[in-house]
Amino acid sequence: MFTGIVTDIGTVTDSAERGDRRVTVRCALDLDSIAIGASIACSGACLTVVDKGADWFACDVSGESVSKTAVGMWDTGRRLNLERALKIGDELGGHIVTGHVDGVGTVIGVCEEGGSHRVGIRVPAGIAPFIAPKGSITLDGVSLTVNGVRDAEDGTHFAVNIIPHTWNVTTLGDLVAGREVNLEIDVLARYLKRMRDFDTAM
Repeated sequence: MFTGIVTDIGTVTDSAERGDRRVTVRCALDLDSIAIGASIACSGACLTVVDKGADWFACDVSGESVSKTAVGMWDTGRRLNLERALKIGDELGGHIVTGHVDGVGTVIGVCEEGGSHRVGIRVPAGIAPFIAPKGSITLDGVSLTVNGVRDAEDGTHFAVNIIPHTWNVTTLGDLVAGREVNLEIDVLARYLKRMRDFDTAM
């Protein structure tokens, strides 16, 4: 379980196919306090640490995970938002995040708005009903508030406002039109979807 509050940016230094894809990430996290088998959210995807060194850790990314996350997410040189798993008693600074990517969105525009940046995202039809104004969304592992939602001919678009601090300490400052991003809907919306689908099937 996570909160969507990024604590470090890591860089993929090696990405190799070994059945699954073995990804090595260089970072500034305190690796001495992270055990083999621990979970780390990497740009919104919960991965398991399978090896580590003084300033790096490695995870295996399954073919399923590669297929469900943004194109290029696990390539060498890619920067990743990192968050360690939540401990009981930790401050819940963002919202409850599971580290399970629900879909991949596409950036349709980035513009400055005051000192912040407004980012527009086009989302897949399957998750569009579960994105609501003033609701929570996780974008590449970052907890954000949805500013607005619009249903258009080419799909559903939503916008978020990214303050300068978040822009500077996460990979969201790398966003440009056309880039894919990992999305996780609010966990409450996921359960409401299951309840709706179950009622429909009965």
